[in-house]
Amino acid sequence: MADSERWPDKAMVDRSEGFGERLLGVLLDRAHEMPPQLIAPLVAEEVARVGGRDVSILLQDYGQRVLVPLPGRRLTVGEPEPIGDSHAGMAFLSATPVEVPQADGVRMYLPLLDGSDQVGVMALTLDTADDDDRRLLRRLAGLVADTLVTKHSYTDRFFQARRREPMSVAAEIQWSLLPPLAMSVPQVEVAGILEPAYKVAGDSFDYALNDDILHLAVIDAMGHGLNAATMATVAIGAYRHARRADIGLAEIYAFMDQAIAGQFGPEHFVTAQMMRLDIATGHLQWVNAGHPAPLLIRNHEVVQRLESPTTLPVGFGGEKPLISEQTLQRGDRVLCFTDGLIEEHEAGEEQFGEEQLVHWINRIERAEKRVRAVVRALSHALMDERGGATSDDATLFLMEWRGGTADHLAAVD
Repeated sequence: MADSERWPDKAMVDRSEGFGERLLGVLLDRAHEMPPQLIAPLVAEEVARVGGRDVSILLQDYGQRVLVPLPGRRLTVGEPEPIGDSHAGMAFLSATPVEVPQADGVRMYLPLLDGSDQVGVMALTLDTADDDDRRLLRRLAGLVADTLVTKHSYTDRFFQARRREPMSVAAEIQWSLLPPLAMSVPQVEVAGILEPAYKVAGDSFDYALNDDILHLAVIDAMGHGLNAATMATVAIGAYRHARRADIGLAEIYAFMDQAIAGQFGPEHFVTAQMMRLDIATGHLQWVNAGHPAPLLIRNHEVVQRLESPTTLPVGFGGEKPLISEQTLQRGDRVLCFTDGLIEEHEAGEEQFGEEQLVHWINRIERAEKRVRAVVRALSHALMDERGGATSDDATLFLMEWRGGTADHLAAVD
């Protein structure tokens, strides 16, 4: 089809500003220079223009247990909403709007999505809601999420709102290092979680989607506190530097190894798991440098450990590692985790162990659907099962391969 047949003549298209464009455009036009504290009153004003009231912006806390209200002029600030047992939490975990009829109208909970990462939830009340309201408010919520993510780098207020308890300096460093906790595109979805959220030090993860290749790494630096956080920072920095140089997994391992040994000496190390997934074919490659073997989940059940030759932890000068490979089936999930998850135990008692981990994975996989919901539920269930013990960091990173393409998202209907 020729472009002239596909697209009408510019003069024939109505390019005048409609109500919806004007509503969203005000926020978009002003966001560039807007101080962070003025986002709240502008959003409340925007919602009021479609007949909405009682606006709340709820952000996920660091422990991924509650949605906490963001203070701000013209916002309704109530109590935190539990993620696992509230309408706001339902909208957050499902990434879909939730509507709750009330005596004075309908309360709407709209997920705040920055890309596919759930930032939080925007709640508001309308007298009634039709499809035009739903479409406009869904788009407004997306724009609000993007604005919050952009402005969070300019202020401490969003960080402060998300904290439910004091945070260690080591944890402060680690949280500043992390990528978004979740990402979802048509071919693949990933999510990660760190425990203890406010005291984590040596554990971290990183990922990047470069064209059809998903790169990911999970690391665990030896020790505790600032020393571990510093080592983890160097390890992740070295991983990113090497990954962006477009070299193979074996070469990435060697570069990280040299960086840790050169900076900290031969008595220090970082265990690591580095992976590459071709999201077009499902071909998975990985290097295991002292980590527990990842688990392959198929049809919501653990079917095998992804055994592989292990090389020495990063920093110990190991030989060139062997690359392990596995072809995934559509819908397969791969769970990476650090040893703190299975080695925790109370004094004089047995370690938590991988058998219990597998039991809980199978149980939660049958109850939850989305990758992020599974990771969150699994981490919290394991923490509760271990009696809240957190003598070591514990990290989970889950990915699901779906296959297919995303080309349809680049086409304008």
